[in-house]
Amino acid sequence: MPETILIVDDEKDIRLTLGGLLGDEGYLVAQASSGAEALERVEVSAPGVVILDLWLSGAEQGFEVLERLREEYPQIPVIIISGHGNVETAVKAVKNGAFDFIEKPLSADQLSLAVNRAIKFRKLDTENRVLKKEGDDPLITGPSLAMKSLYRTLEMVAPTSAPVLVTGENGVGKELVAKAIHKLSPRADRPMIAINCAAIPEELVESELFGHERGAFTGADRRRQGRFDLANHSTLFLDEIADMSLKTQAKILRILQEQKFERVGGTRTINVDVRIIAASNKDLESQIAQGAFREDLYYRLNVVPVAVPPLRQRAEDIPSLAGAFLERCLAANNLEPKTIDPKFLESLQKRPWPGNVRELKNTIEKLAIITPGPVIYGDPKEISLDNEAKEPSELNPDFSLSLTFREARAEFERRYLLAQLKAHGHNITQTADAIALDRTTLHKKLKALGFKDWVEGNGH
Repeated sequence: MPETILIVDDEKDIRLTLGGLLGDEGYLVAQASSGAEALERVEVSAPGVVILDLWLSGAEQGFEVLERLREEYPQIPVIIISGHGNVETAVKAVKNGAFDFIEKPLSADQLSLAVNRAIKFRKLDTENRVLKKEGDDPLITGPSLAMKSLYRTLEMVAPTSAPVLVTGENGVGKELVAKAIHKLSPRADRPMIAINCAAIPEELVESELFGHERGAFTGADRRRQGRFDLANHSTLFLDEIADMSLKTQAKILRILQEQKFERVGGTRTINVDVRIIAASNKDLESQIAQGAFREDLYYRLNVVPVAVPPLRQRAEDIPSLAGAFLERCLAANNLEPKTIDPKFLESLQKRPWPGNVRELKNTIEKLAIITPGPVIYGDPKEISLDNEAKEPSELNPDFSLSLTFREARAEFERRYLLAQLKAHGHNITQTADAIALDRTTLHKKLKALGFKDWVEGNGH
């Protein structure tokens, strides 16, 4: 998809000349004759690069426009052009955040080179920021018939712009399915933008999705782009969409229908081209029956349904998954080469894996770290591989039988969560991910169990 270049210059002839040169290069060209018009155009539809003349007529001068752009749209590279340039001006422009500085008259080669460099820089910068957020995700792979069927579905749906609804239990890899669809799509040259709807407080969801204007609410000291802005001409992944309020669902439905929205506290309509991939671990039809999910949004999202099978239904995939997780863990932690004993691998295939691929990943990583030798045989005491039913006394010999059911459950939760926190270095985010619990829910649970001071002091 061609990039849009915004040319900001108060001389019409220069705008037309530069526009012609960039048009011949295959870019889409937008023009603005003043700083105020430039800011309006950027607000409505963020371009890939801005070419800005420093000496503009009108209230908004070049350096003022540059400052606003760097503050509100830091991801957009700005190339400064000037017919009155000198070393001091160029240095000031770069220090103020300009990507490049070019003196007039501009040559076609010089302009083309600067724009190409700016676009490459933006893509690399965005990809780096996205990769940092993605972290070390589990892989979704395997030779099972269930996975082969899933691959065929992804190959068919990816080249289209149709909305996709991905369903499956916690830990099966729904986000990875979304990433695979995006990478196989014509939008793959831009990063996929993701948001976990369950992890954001209800009062902030709209701001996260649609952005907000300066002064829209307490603390909104500057305009902020939302995920729909950032996903323009790309893919937006809405994870756990069933946790959205009905009010927000209505706005999502409108965007799907019209591809336009307003920022929180704003009145200007912003047009976007965004493909939606949504995911949920809940039965949305049941949610509709309960009045918790909009039926019209469900049918709008469910154009192409993709159901990701749980790990217990594709045990033949476990050897390849375990091998991939082991290889990545060894490399990430600079550990000596290790292999998994075949008999132990067979025992892994017999487990129910309620935490699915995420649980398998955590188990393999733990074994890779605690196993001293070159072969992983497993330790049932360490990772609780024995899933047969046990008497309560076997689970914990000193567990008092004088407790009420509610007290016993609270005591179990307290010990279980403390053990999990210890195993994950007292990191709440990592612990919540490992036990398939929302981070906010884990916070509340810990406070309810009497760990308020500890949570406030260690909740990272």
